[in-house]
Amino acid sequence: MRINKSDMLLYAVTDRCGNSYGEFIGRVETALKSGVTCLQLREKNLDYSDFLREAKEIKTLCKKYCVPLIINDNVTLALEIGAHGVHVGQDDMNALDVRKAAGDRLIVGVSAHNAQEALKAQAAGADYLGCGAVFSTSTKSDVTSLCYDELKKICLSVDIPVVAIGGINTGNILNLAGSGIDGIAVASAIFGAQNVALACGELRKLSEKAVNGFE
Repeated sequence: MRINKSDMLLYAVTDRCGNSYGEFIGRVETALKSGVTCLQLREKNLDYSDFLREAKEIKTLCKKYCVPLIINDNVTLALEIGAHGVHVGQDDMNALDVRKAAGDRLIVGVSAHNAQEALKAQAAGADYLGCGAVFSTSTKSDVTSLCYDELKKICLSVDIPVVAIGGINTGNILNLAGSGIDGIAVASAIFGAQNVALACGELRKLSEKAVNGFE
């Protein structure tokens, strides 16, 4: 299974942002029908059974709106529910081991913070890269900052899609224009927004400008 570059345009990473489970699921559905092109389900504090239940429900929504579903960190769960893919960080399961476990059944995404990590991930079989943090972020406190020049270097170094992540919002997306990215990954800018549908529409339009230029 492979991912299209167009699927990277507005890559949403789930964040409950203090909402109840029902409110969270509702916000996910709103995002899926309002311009999100790929969804990563990220849950760091759930046990397997609860994560599985949530993943099955969200997979049904993703199928309804024809949006690829990526599971964060958990290859076993991704395979069990038939998700489109799995995403792993540098401190998680080795990308080569992920590819061996997934075979061709899953899209494999890998986090990269510099060109060296990006090339290593590509060689290990990654289908796309999540690169950041391009701006300061409240979602993760232990991330390494990634400057514009290094992001551009990554995009020039690899042949697979690159999505920028970390602190991205409507006010700073266009600072990434010309870097060569294929899209943006956002969490709180969508799931913490007062109006999820409006946020998705604005973010997608701005992402298109950052990816394709201002014309």
